[in-house]
Amino acid sequence: MSAREDIMNRIASALRDAPATPEVPRGYRRTTSKTPEQRLEQLVDRLVDYKANVYVIQEAEAPAKLAELLAGSASIVVPHGLPESWLTSVKNDAGSPAVEVDSPQRRLTVAELDAVDAVVTAAAVAVSETGTIMLDGSPDQGRRIISLVPDRHICVLHAGQVVEVLPEAIARLEATLPQTWISGPSATSDIELERVEGVHGPRTLDVLILR
Repeated sequence: MSAREDIMNRIASALRDAPATPEVPRGYRRTTSKTPEQRLEQLVDRLVDYKANVYVIQEAEAPAKLAELLAGSASIVVPHGLPESWLTSVKNDAGSPAVEVDSPQRRLTVAELDAVDAVVTAAAVAVSETGTIMLDGSPDQGRRIISLVPDRHICVLHAGQVVEVLPEAIARLEATLPQTWISGPSATSDIELERVEGVHGPRTLDVLILR
């Protein structure tokens, strides 16, 4: 008998008298009941409640808005697959920040990421009911670390990526990809229940929703 067979036999023996596993109820909502406008309004409400800065704009306005938000920043980091059109105004403005690109060919170190002022990423999907934005490591979102180390995260998503309930979002995600779920800026409470921000992620979250 192999070691594996011995272990499996012991597990089976230990579980022999265990009660039957009950069927798990699956009666929760799986689909949306809100219109796209209602989902967008709900998401904005949740994000604002989480103290995120939210801007609903036309897609053509994205470059100018990003340049406005990044004014005064010395440097930013972006994933290698971020649409270059989003950064045209950022790169062309006088005094614009230096743009560091994190890619499989050149992975920025923690020290390098800690030195930049902000990160700009796209998103995979957002859940309006919980105000959660999900990143899945796709080229326009990059490695998990680039959205966790810099002090400011500017996340750009399309209105069509907003769903109402969590099961809808899960259905859109690839389970094998690394995921980051964001519900507002990083925050926690100390022993006296005082809110403390930026403990394990960015202190500031800016969300651009493109119509």
